[in-house]
Amino acid sequence: MAAALYEPEVGYYARGTRQVGRGGDFFTSVSVGPLFGNLLARRFLHEWRELGSPEKWRIIECGAHDGTLAADVLDALRQLDASAFAALEYAICEPLPRLQAAQRETLGKFGETVVFADGPELLAENPLPGVVFGNELLDALPFHLVEWRSGGWRECLVGLDFTWQTNDTITDPLLLEALAPLGGNFPEGYRTEVRTNFRTFLEPLTRCLSSGLLLWPDYGFARPEYYLPERHQGTLRTFSKHRAGEDPLATPGEIDITAHVDFTAVAEAALALGCHIRAFRNQGAWLTETGRDWLLSLEGAPPGELLRQFQTLTHPSHLGGSFHMIELAWKNPSATTLSETDSHRIALCACPVPGGR
Repeated sequence: MAAALYEPEVGYYARGTRQVGRGGDFFTSVSVGPLFGNLLARRFLHEWRELGSPEKWRIIECGAHDGTLAADVLDALRQLDASAFAALEYAICEPLPRLQAAQRETLGKFGETVVFADGPELLAENPLPGVVFGNELLDALPFHLVEWRSGGWRECLVGLDFTWQTNDTITDPLLLEALAPLGGNFPEGYRTEVRTNFRTFLEPLTRCLSSGLLLWPDYGFARPEYYLPERHQGTLRTFSKHRAGEDPLATPGEIDITAHVDFTAVAEAALALGCHIRAFRNQGAWLTETGRDWLLSLEGAPPGELLRQFQTLTHPSHLGGSFHMIELAWKNPSATTLSETDSHRIALCACPVPGGR
C-alpha cells in the first residue's frame, strides 16, 4: 500500500493533484468550498488565544494535496485576526515533489508565511506553540489486512504475482499487540484492517510543537463499532472516478486505497505519547460548535452559498455523520480534559452511520 500510494515516481499520490474533486476520483470536505477551511481557521485561532497569543506560532498541515485547504485557512486567518496571521508560520510537510510544486504555486501569494518541509525533522529543531492537522490523512496510512480462520488471525499478504496469500503465523509484535483487544468472536473468513503506525506517525509531529493541538478529521469508528462481526469484509475500498471498488491489487498506482480509521487506536497512541484527548465527535457536531458565532451572525439573513456549504458539511446523512474529528492536546495546561460524552464515544462507538468517500 505504501508503494502503491507514495512511491515517488509511480505512486498514486505522486502522480499529481487531479485525484480530488468533480473531475477526480473522490470528494473531500475541501471540495465543498472554502467554508471548511474558514471553520478550521476559527478553531486554530481559538487555540492560539488559549496558548496566550504567542508572538510566534506554527500550523503544520500534513497531506496538503494541492494547497487549496491551506489557502482557505490562511485567507480566513488573515481576515479574522491580523495579529495572529502576522505571528504565524504555516508549515507544510510534503515529501512528494509534484505535490510540493503544486502547493508552492497555490500558496505563493502568502509569501514567507508559508514554509515547506520534506518531513517534520527540520521543524522539530525549533518547536513552536501551535497546531498540527491533516484532512483525511489517517485513512491513507498503510494498514495490515487480516482474516479470521480456524479460530485465529492470519495476515493477508501480496504475492509476487499480485494475488493474495495467507501467512498462517503472525510474528509482527505490533500487529499481535493491536489484534489482542479485538478478541476472538468472529465468523470464519472475517476480514478486516489493522493499523500499527499511528504512534510512529504522531510522535515526530509532537516534537515540532512546544505545546498545542493535533486535529484529525476523517471517516471511521471507535473500535467496538469498527470490528463488529457483521462488518465481515472490513472497510478496505479503492476509488477511481468516484466509483468504489474492493480490489487494491487490480491497478496499483492508478487508484486510491483507503480504509476507515480506528479512532480508539489513534487515542491510545496519542495517550501513550503524553497527549490528552480533548474532543471526539462527528463532523456535524464539531463544525456546529466551532462555527457557533458565525452561525449566530447569520441569524435572519437569507440562505446563501456559505450556508449551503455548511449544510453539506454537517448533514447527518452526508459528511456530517460519517466523518469525525479527534482533538489531541499536547503540553497545553489550559486544555480542558475530555468530556464524559466524548470519552464514552471513544470507548464504545462513535456513530452508527457507516460512511466515507
